[in-house]
This record gives sequence, structure tokens and C-alpha cells, in this order.
Amino acid sequence: MNTASAATDVRDTLIQTGHRAMAAKGFSAVGLKEILDTAGVPKGSFYHYFDSKDAYGRVLLEAYFHDYLAELDATLRAPGLTMAQRLQGYFQSWRETQSLSDCQGKCLAVKLGAEVADLSEGMRQAMKQGVSGITERLARAIEAGIQEGSLAPQAEPAQLAQSLYQLWLGASVVVKIAKDTQAFDAAMASTRQLLDLPR
Repeated sequence: MNTASAATDVRDTLIQTGHRAMAAKGFSAVGLKEILDTAGVPKGSFYHYFDSKDAYGRVLLEAYFHDYLAELDATLRAPGLTMAQRLQGYFQSWRETQSLSDCQGKCLAVKLGAEVADLSEGMRQAMKQGVSGITERLARAIEAGIQEGSLAPQAEPAQLAQSLYQLWLGASVVVKIAKDTQAFDAAMASTRQLLDLPR
């Protein structure tokens, strides 16, 4: 293995390890020692790749949203489905991944959203950019659904995309508080109504 590949592997291992730990515990509750011990990486190597824990958190969020947006793009391009069906599948997938007690790292934005906004400007900006990527894609999908005739919402697509994301983000928090999925039932019912989906 060449030096560049080895460096990429170490960096990716640090990101993946932190991703799992912070999705479970949050940013502040996870110390660098835990990440380094789990990853099997010496402290000096960490600072070769990241200037600080905040810088590490920003890169971690950027990597998370990169993967999330790629998955969202694939969902919204799924062949043989209307855009209404694709959007319904996206929110159904949200429900399934966020309902797990161990979300396998898929709930990082929900877990860190409110916490990091007050801790780190770099992490807040990474979160903001990632959320914008999601809502922009949802808005384009809604517009495409209107054009193909599978959706007939009353609200303007960009505004509706923002409302839907906020609805599901809030529902995810309530599900964690209540330890049941009733908030997702309500979110799905509201989503169907807002998008004019079949019940």
C-alpha cells in the first residue's frame, strides 16, 4: 500500500469511528481518546489530519452529508416510479432509519443539529450547507412531480421542501424523547396531505 492510500485509510477510519460514536452519544460526550482508542490511531496522527476536534467535526459532517445526498439522489432517480412514489419512499426510509435505537450512524444530523450550532461555527456551516442540499433536492423533486402530474401540492415547492424537512427533523427529536414512533405516524400523515399523496 502506498503512502497516500495509507493516509486516506487512516483519515477515513477516524471519520467512520467518530461518525458512529457521535451518532450514538453526541459531539461533546465523545472525547478524542475514545475515538483514537477505537480507531487504533495514535494522537499524533489525528493532528496530522485535523487541526482540532471542531475541524474534525466539520469534516465528519461534510462526509456524512456527502453520503446522505448521494443516497437521496439515488432515491429520487429510482427507475420505474413516479416522483410521488420516490418521495414517499424517502420519507418511509427516514422513518425506518430514525426509529432504530442504534441508527448505525444514519441519524447524525438529528443527533448533532442543535448541539453543534452553538459550539462551532465551522460545524454549523457544514450542517447548514448539508441541510440546504437536502431541501434543494426535495424542492426540485416536488417541482418534477408537479410537472409529471403525480403531485398537486398547494404550497410552492421550495417552501414545501423546507416545511417537510423541518417536520421530519422535529418528529425525529420527538421520537427520541417519547421512545415511540407516533410522531412519525403524524409526520407521514401530514406529508401525504401536504404533497397530496394517496392515503
